[in-house]
Amino acid sequence: MADSPLLRTSTRLDYDAALERVMGLANFERSTQDPEHWSFHLERMGLLMERLANPHLAVPAIHVAGTKGKGSTVAMITSALTAQGYKVGLYTSPHLHRTVERIRIGLDPIAPEDFAALVDDMWPTVESVGETGPYGDVTFFEMLTAMAFVWFERVGADLQVVEVGLGGRLDATNVVAPLICAITHISLDHVSTLGNSIAAIAGEKAGIIKRGVPVVVAPQPAAALEVFSKVATEKGAPLTDVSSGRSWRMLESDMSGQSFELAGPNGKRMLRIPLLGAHQLDNASTAVTVLESLAESGVTLSDDSIARGLENVKWPARMHFASRNGRQVVADGAHNPHSAMRLVEAVRDHVEFRRVFLVFGALRGHSLAGMLSELKQLAPEVLVVRSRDPRSLASDEVAEEARRQGLPVVSVSDDVGDSTRSALERAEAGDLIIGTGSLTVAAEVIEEMEGVEPELYPYLDRQAAKMG
Repeated sequence: MADSPLLRTSTRLDYDAALERVMGLANFERSTQDPEHWSFHLERMGLLMERLANPHLAVPAIHVAGTKGKGSTVAMITSALTAQGYKVGLYTSPHLHRTVERIRIGLDPIAPEDFAALVDDMWPTVESVGETGPYGDVTFFEMLTAMAFVWFERVGADLQVVEVGLGGRLDATNVVAPLICAITHISLDHVSTLGNSIAAIAGEKAGIIKRGVPVVVAPQPAAALEVFSKVATEKGAPLTDVSSGRSWRMLESDMSGQSFELAGPNGKRMLRIPLLGAHQLDNASTAVTVLESLAESGVTLSDDSIARGLENVKWPARMHFASRNGRQVVADGAHNPHSAMRLVEAVRDHVEFRRVFLVFGALRGHSLAGMLSELKQLAPEVLVVRSRDPRSLASDEVAEEARRQGLPVVSVSDDVGDSTRSALERAEAGDLIIGTGSLTVAAEVIEEMEGVEPELYPYLDRQAAKMG
């Protein structure tokens, strides 16, 4: 046991070197070509877990899939469990500014030096899987997922909240044996990979449902709920539909958050969250239902901890509000037509504004036309951008679609920060600037507004070429 690489307490790598090593793995998140879904499998991840002594099974898990609201929902669950006094591991993707954001204890990211130590400790095992196993090299996402499991075991986490990366059935996180599963709202997204219908996408998400394990399902389109109900029945998994027997009522809201009443089988709760939009109340309802189910299964959890956890949750780039000299700025990671529709609703519900300036860019594989069709309801002047993400659509292509839909394009740029500054110059007091179209656009708007220094990955030009 003394020879185990996981028992080292020092590292030969600094953070930048560790990051470059991890980023050198095959990274489908940044590939300019869609991965073939038939090529995804869990065998390599299973082998990696076996050679790491199965850290994914060491900490009880809450596993969450869905199209929209996964991040906000897992953040609320984590915040409430932390308020109760638990040490909670949280694994999410992608990151906004720095890779360490993906692996957290509570809502605090892993320290860069601990990240580097993990990479150094685990690397011999990662290499052995590629060199001696029959499944090829470990990918970037598999590596980060494994690092999270190892870290949560190493620090003695009481619980781990794990967000699915893509789909569910074949996602690297789907090696966990959870206490409870949850599926947030389903809409069309990643259609080239997951399927071009709600039922097909729901089938992939339903892959996280485990035999006999309770599953909580957020309000869903009928086609998705039908799939989830069928799979849950087949697996003997008790299913709780949040939309059945539960309802929320908005009480008041301002730019700092919203208060609401949540009514359900356990009575009424008066709650507040600092996240804006009616969709966040659906997410909060889902999170509370998961927490109530955990309490029913024997996890100690008070009503006060649930309330404090929701009230103190922090999850940026979701209706992220800032202002400068009377100009209002909202950065939101909406990246498909449904989330763009909910963004429009939230803006109308919570923000008073005169004109709208839209700093907008999109990633390949998402519905550019559908998003712009929703956002045009705000009659914006559009500043088209291309973010740093290599999957970003060319700004000229985005501008062409915006003009085709009759939207006035006032600038075209490959620099989100520059376009944000330009929007601030064009706007007057009372005007609204919205940065959206992808999480990367929202992140870069926040970086410009708040002076956040992002990670840059110059070595990924080589990796992008390798991935195609």
